[in-house]
Amino acid sequence: MPNVLELFNQREVLNYLQNREYPALLGATLFPETKKPTLEFDSIKGAGRTPVIASVHAFDTEAEIGSREASKKALEAALIKRKMQLTEKEIIALEKPRDEAEKQYLMQNVYNDIDVLVAGVNARVEAMRMEVLAKGTVTLDENGLDAVINYGVPTENQETLSGTSLWTDKDNSDPIADMQRWVSNLATRPSRALTSTKVLGTLLSHPKVISALFGKDSGRVASRNDLNAFLTQLELPTIAVYDAKYRKQEKNGKYTQHRYFPENCFVMFPDGSLGETLFGPTAEELRLTRDPSIETNMIGNVLAMVYEENVDPVSTWTKAVATAIPSFPVADEVFQAQPIA
Repeated sequence: MPNVLELFNQREVLNYLQNREYPALLGATLFPETKKPTLEFDSIKGAGRTPVIASVHAFDTEAEIGSREASKKALEAALIKRKMQLTEKEIIALEKPRDEAEKQYLMQNVYNDIDVLVAGVNARVEAMRMEVLAKGTVTLDENGLDAVINYGVPTENQETLSGTSLWTDKDNSDPIADMQRWVSNLATRPSRALTSTKVLGTLLSHPKVISALFGKDSGRVASRNDLNAFLTQLELPTIAVYDAKYRKQEKNGKYTQHRYFPENCFVMFPDGSLGETLFGPTAEELRLTRDPSIETNMIGNVLAMVYEENVDPVSTWTKAVATAIPSFPVADEVFQAQPIA
């Protein structure tokens, strides 16, 4: 019978990954994924789309000299990886199955582990993308890292409401006026907004919003479609919600649940992509390129593998690994708000 590494040789695992479709995440549509051959990237931050006016000159005079406002920001891809161990009993069962059906069942369990690990890497990338969109930063505070990457969203494009301005203060706050003020602060008019169901619910139940939609003292219940139709009339961004969650395993082994997009945030942004999800190479990937049986074009953004370590006890692992970081060239064209506490 073949051993574990023969059952899950790298070519077979790569074939599996190529043919496996993982759940689509919103961040991949806003920050399309692309693979690069380096860990370091020059992220170009644009100067916005508002034109810089040229001046009138007398004839036979030198033209006014302009400046390029775009700036570069060096980004380094973050190393993201996670592994799971096959127990000694699982190794024995895989290498000495009682019949073909048991062999296939046990092999599928390993492929299920691969799916879990790849989904975990994708989840960490999505968390970075949503933090960039909501706050303009990427926080790396795990496994001995303590760093915050700041993408340079202008402070005037960020606001945290407080006191009677909070949208939960339904007697004093004015969400529509806040949105109009935020849009007027941007040189490029945003067309989309992203928030949570909690913020949306606060909006839909706000007396001033209901009054604007249906008239004073209306008893009607507002929907997101009603609100978006009204916002379109005002040339304000239409609202979508994102409530997807992931789990994190703490050092004590317990799992905690977290949101990709913060529940108290409301972000306005323009059409089109907001940047890229930049994937780089991994050390594991570079080592694979030495193997003539591996076609490098089979290696995708996230690499998975099954490997052994000659230690006591016998150790066999399934691992997923990637290097990734989002770019955010439209940092000047978003407005990031926290309208509820």
